[in-house]
This record gives sequence, C-alpha cells and structure tokens, in this order.
Amino acid sequence: MSLKHTWLAATVALTLVACGGGGSPAVATPVTPTPTPTPTPTPAPVATPVAPPTPTPLTSAAHMVRAQGAKWVRADGSQVILKGVNLGNWLLNEFWMMGQGSNGIDDNCKLDAALDARFGYAERDRLMTLFRDNWITQRDWDLMAKFGWNAVRLPFLHTVVEDEKKPGTLRADAWKYLDDAIAQAEKRGMYVILDLHGAAGSQGNEHHSGCANRNLYWSTPEYQQRTIWLWQQVAGRYKDRPSVAGYSLLNEPWGTTAVNLAAVVTTLYEAVRAVDPNHVIILPGHNTGGISAYGNPAAKGMKNVAFEAHFYPGLFGWGQIGVDVHRDWLTCSGGANSGMCEWDQRIKALDTPFFVGELQPWTGLGADLGGQITRATFDAYGKSGWAATAWAWKYVSNNGGQGNGTWGMVTNAAGQGVPALDFKSATVPQIESLFKLYGTVPYEPQQRLMDWMTSTTAPAPFTR
Repeated sequence: MSLKHTWLAATVALTLVACGGGGSPAVATPVTPTPTPTPTPTPAPVATPVAPPTPTPLTSAAHMVRAQGAKWVRADGSQVILKGVNLGNWLLNEFWMMGQGSNGIDDNCKLDAALDARFGYAERDRLMTLFRDNWITQRDWDLMAKFGWNAVRLPFLHTVVEDEKKPGTLRADAWKYLDDAIAQAEKRGMYVILDLHGAAGSQGNEHHSGCANRNLYWSTPEYQQRTIWLWQQVAGRYKDRPSVAGYSLLNEPWGTTAVNLAAVVTTLYEAVRAVDPNHVIILPGHNTGGISAYGNPAAKGMKNVAFEAHFYPGLFGWGQIGVDVHRDWLTCSGGANSGMCEWDQRIKALDTPFFVGELQPWTGLGADLGGQITRATFDAYGKSGWAATAWAWKYVSNNGGQGNGTWGMVTNAAGQGVPALDFKSATVPQIESLFKLYGTVPYEPQQRLMDWMTSTTAPAPFTR
C-alpha cells in the first residue's frame, strides 16, 4: 500500500467518524440531545530527536558490504540501509558551493590555469592543499555523526590521486585525503563510497567533472586507460577495507550515448574486479537511457554490482520546489514523473542493489518542512532497500545563514559571510585567508533536518 493510499484510508475513516449517524426525532417531544463528541484532530507529528547510538567502528571483516539480490548486506547476510551525505566541493571544487565563481573562475581547470600562470604549479598545489585541509575538518566529521548518518559519498578529482605532471603515476601524497576520510568515517560507524567525480579528460560537459565543456574522456583511449589504471590503484589499496562500501566508477557520465557508456563502464568494471573481488562496483546510469543499456548484470557475468541514479524532484526541470513534487515521487501518485515505484519494480526485476548517489529534498522548503520531507525521502528509499546520499554536507555563501533552506546541511552562520575573490588578481595572502576561513567560519547547521533525521517520530509531510 502506498503512502498516499494509507493517507486516503485514514482520511476516509476520520470523515466517517465526523459524519456519524443520527437523524431527527420521530416525535416532536422536546428532548435533551446527547452531545455529539467533537473529534479531536490528530496533532501534527513533532520531531523527538535522540542522540545517535554510540557507533561501532567498521574495522572487522564482518562489516564488509556486498550485494545480495537487490539488497546491500553485510558479510553475514544481514541487510544494511546506507543513508548519508556527499562531501561535495572538497576534493573537486564546485564554486557555487563556496561563494565563488562570479569573477569567471568557476571550475577546477580555470582555477588551476589562473594560479599556475600567476604563481606557478608548486604554489598552486600548496594553496589547494590549504583549501582541502580546511574545507572538511574534525568538526565536520563530529557534526556528521550527530545527523545519524552511516554513509558518506566521497567525490574526488582524478588529480587528487594521479600526478598530473606524470600521468599514470601516483602523487607523492596520493592517499592523504582518501585515507583520512575513510579513517574518520569508519571510527564513527560510517561507510564510504568512493566516487570518481572528475575523470581524466572529463566524462561530461558539466563544470563538476572538473573542466566545463571539455568532455574528452569518451573520444580519447588514453584517458580511458588512465581511468582504468586509477581505479586499479584505488581498488588495490582498499580491497580489504571493510568500511569502503563500494566504488562509484564515474559520476554523471552524460557525455556519450547510453550504449557506449555501458560498453566502456563494463570494461572498467572488469579491470577493477580483476584487482578487487570484494567490494561492490557501482554502475552509473545515463541521463537519457537510465540504467537500461546495461541489461541484467548477472546475465553478463557481473558480480557484486549495484546501479546508481540521481533523483532531484523539484529541481533541474523536474517540477517545482514544494510538497507536491515530493509527494508525487515518493507515493507514486502521478504528476510529471511516474514515481519511485517504477524504479523499485525495475531494480527488483534486475535483482541488483540500487544507490541514489545524489538527492536534495530540503532546499527552499523552510527548516521544518524541509527536514520532514528529507526524512520521508530517506525512509521511503530505505524501505525499498536503496542506499542514498544527499547533496551536500557543506555550502558556504557570501552572506551566510540557512535562510529558507540552502543546499548545505551546514553553512556559515548568518552575518559570517566569506568574500568573493577574483582569482585572476587576488594576492596570495588574500587566497590563503579565504581558504583558512572555510575551516574556521562559525557554522549554522540545518537543525530541524538533524532533528528529523534522528527523531523517534516519523514525519507526515504529505497530510497537510
């Protein structure tokens, strides 16, 4: 029974009580009528947050996650529902998330070129290390745990691991950030999904592949071979790490056809599987073909795989921000999209786990309603056994404050803005000051989101 049907049944029941029987007396003799009780309205649910349980560090082989049918399970076969958040803008910059980009430097390639031309590669590398050391710090990991997450998706640019000056070789500090993220997560009971967000050559035209409008990955065998090499290095390092839940091979690889995507990713899968027999390999969907081009993975000899898609009701042309678009999607009640039920049936028919790598249910909805709809979204996905990670953990603006709902679970506090620099003219001290500020600026968490995600009471945002 869908949530909508449950709600309709409850509404009908209340209506029958409110309109309960009785009629005019048969005779005109005055009587003292028995008062009809006024039904007590059902109060709106209120979040009753509790502190997340003390986490169990994910260091035992028993915690290793694998695919079993359409479920994500641990080594003993017990199901695990992965729910969490993306650490966006950390290891691949998205300038809209950090209060920058208005002066024309709006992707990693442009920033690298500007800093190289002005200061040289070594200084650029030092500055980017300073940024990454400050964007995510200990306070972020501690706060993430308070939201009750048990998973993080870690987007990274290939040059975090690969030496861009010597392609096909590791950086001297190749594992600094991936190692640290995995260690920080696992001691807090959180799994990590490693996500190659920006491959060599760029796998799409979008800025979040590292270089906007480049899209050379699909036409350049060298870039595909470097990506195979990169994933084999990653898989070789983490193949026995229980807290790594899986490898998301390519983020939003929309620069080619769905058929070619499936062919190239299948080759990539085979190369990674040759190194790592343990971890789930996550196959990305296409923006037009979905996951259909892959067919049934088991029929093609693929083992321990999952599918990935990104769902953004209310955004990017998918309806309008508001209750209706989320209700229609989660309860399969029509509208512009047939609902998650269709996806659920498809995944179960393929007998393959599913990962919603990105979702954004709260932006623009106000603190409490946004928190309720986010919790309802994670609950619905979890009921279907889907893993899910929201975009994104941290968003910083020039003015600060959550307002009506930013894209961040945390943002800089109101009145604690960050300056918008012109990286074509800003001095080294100005850039250093900005990058350090990202690690020290006072935070404003989306508190109602935290409350609802840790509440013992389930919300009912669609009964309004």
